[in-house]
Amino acid sequence: MASISRRQFLQVASAASVAAVTAIPTVSRAQSPVTLRFSSSMPADQNASHYVWYQHFAANLKASVGDNIRIGYFPNSQLGKESDAVQQVKIGAIDMMAAGSSIWATVAPELGMLDLGFLFDSYAHEAGVLDGSVGTSLNELLQKRSGCTILTWASQFGARSVFTKKPVRSLAELKGVKLRVLPTPAFIETFKVMGAVPTPIQFGELYMALQTGVVDGLEHDPATVLSSKFNEVVKSCWQTRHVFSPLVVVMGKRAMDRIPVNLRPAFLKAVNDATAQQRAIATDKARQAEQELRQRGMTFYPMAQGERDAVHRELQSGLYQSFARQYPATAPLFSAIAADRG
Repeated sequence: MASISRRQFLQVASAASVAAVTAIPTVSRAQSPVTLRFSSSMPADQNASHYVWYQHFAANLKASVGDNIRIGYFPNSQLGKESDAVQQVKIGAIDMMAAGSSIWATVAPELGMLDLGFLFDSYAHEAGVLDGSVGTSLNELLQKRSGCTILTWASQFGARSVFTKKPVRSLAELKGVKLRVLPTPAFIETFKVMGAVPTPIQFGELYMALQTGVVDGLEHDPATVLSSKFNEVVKSCWQTRHVFSPLVVVMGKRAMDRIPVNLRPAFLKAVNDATAQQRAIATDKARQAEQELRQRGMTFYPMAQGERDAVHRELQSGLYQSFARQYPATAPLFSAIAADRG
C-alpha cells in the first residue's frame, strides 16, 4: 500500500475541509437557527386539524431550509387558552398559532362574519372565497388592528354540526337546549335564531362542562369531537353543517421579522403547500371521523332541507344585514360570498 507523508495528509485534509464548508449553503454559516413557538388548543392527534397541518408544514419546512427554522409545537393549550394565546401572539411571546378564525374576531370583529350560520355551502365554496379578495380584505383588517398576519386559510376536518346528550332532530327539539358555542357574537346570535340557549365556554373547559351538565351539548366538527373524546359524553349528532369554519394560522409581526429575508419565500411556500396537502385529505378525514363515531355509538340525524333553507333566509334578511351595518367593511364581502355560491 502506498504511504502518505504527514505533510501530504495535512494538505489533503485541509482541501477536504474547504470543500465541505463551501458545500454548505451560505445561510447555514451566516445565520443562527430561528426557533418558533407554535400554539394549538387541540391535541397532537391525527384527527386534529391543527396537528395534521403542522406535520405537513414542519416536513415541508425541514425539506427546504433544514434546521435553519425550527418549530416547537405546543398542543392542548400548553401555552395558555386561546384568548390568552391571541394576546401572546400579538406581543411576540408566542410566534404562531393555529385556531379557528373565531377567536381572532375578538381582535378584528369583521372576521366574525365567517361564524354566521349557513354562510357557506361547502369547504370548496369557502376556500374559493377566502383564497381571493375576501380573504385578502379580512387579513388586511387583522393586520391593521393587531399587526398579526393570517398566513393561510386552511380547512378543518368537516363542517360544524350539533352534538348533544339527548337526540335533537329538528329546530323544535333544539329549542331551549343549552349548547356550548364559541364566545363570539356571530355564534351566539346564530343559535339564538335557531332557538338554542348558546353558552360560551372555553374549549379546554368543555369536556368537564359536558360531564357536569353545565351544557347539554356542543357544536363542532366530527373529527374534533373524536380527537377530544367528547363522544364519551355526547351520543347524538344533528347534521346541521351550519358553519364551514376555516383553520387559520396566524403569525405576529415580531415573529415574522425574526425570519431572515432570504428564508421567507421558502417559509411561506411551506405554509401554502401544507394547506394544499391538508385540503386534499380533509374530506376523507371528516368521513373517517364520522364513521368511527358511528362505530363508537354516535347516532346521526340529517337536518331537513326545508329547515335549513328557512334558517338561511332568516339569517340572510336579519343577522347578515345587521352585521354588515355594524361593520360596513363586510358589506361587499357578503355580496362576494353570495355571488360565488354559483
